[in-house]
Amino acid sequence: MSGVPAMKPVHALRGMIVDDDALYARTLQRALRRRGLEALIAPDGPGALAHVRAQALDFALVDLRLEAESGLALIAPLRAAQPAMRIVLITGYASIATAVEAIKRGADDYLLKPTTLAAILRTLQQDAPPAGMRRTTATATAAPEPQPTMTPLARLEWEHIHQALSATQGNVSAAARLLGMHRRSLQRKLAKRPGPERMPSEES
Repeated sequence: MSGVPAMKPVHALRGMIVDDDALYARTLQRALRRRGLEALIAPDGPGALAHVRAQALDFALVDLRLEAESGLALIAPLRAAQPAMRIVLITGYASIATAVEAIKRGADDYLLKPTTLAAILRTLQQDAPPAGMRRTTATATAAPEPQPTMTPLARLEWEHIHQALSATQGNVSAAARLLGMHRRSLQRKLAKRPGPERMPSEES
């Protein structure tokens, strides 16, 4: 299509890993390098921001928990510094609230640990919507399906709702108050059970 820049092949991508677990970061860096991707490492927010201010990067893989920091707080400044960069939040602490907040702040994707290299590569190959159009109603119909190694947001929400129901002994009104929503809204969500999670098709 005329005027639309060609998507860079995955093996030509250059990005960074933001994670305070040095062993995990180095292991992932080596795995990406074997696939032809170069990735810098930043152990914290200031290091990550220094990298994006010094050079153009194609992606950032950001851990949710960074010592005393939150990876969520990094998303907006990273997006502001490099609007076209693909930002993926990776975490072992899954919740629907975190997932929604990550997308609202400008993340392109949300992967759960333990994830696989194959899942990361597929995520980086996806074409992100233009800046300012991420996850809007206009682009929602064209968004790719959740990857097999990701827990779909609908499933995370369903589990979150049932945690509230369990905590209130099945009382829908009490669960709705706990979740901060109207009783009828909760009833509508309960009537729409999400499909089962799909299992990973490959491990590396």
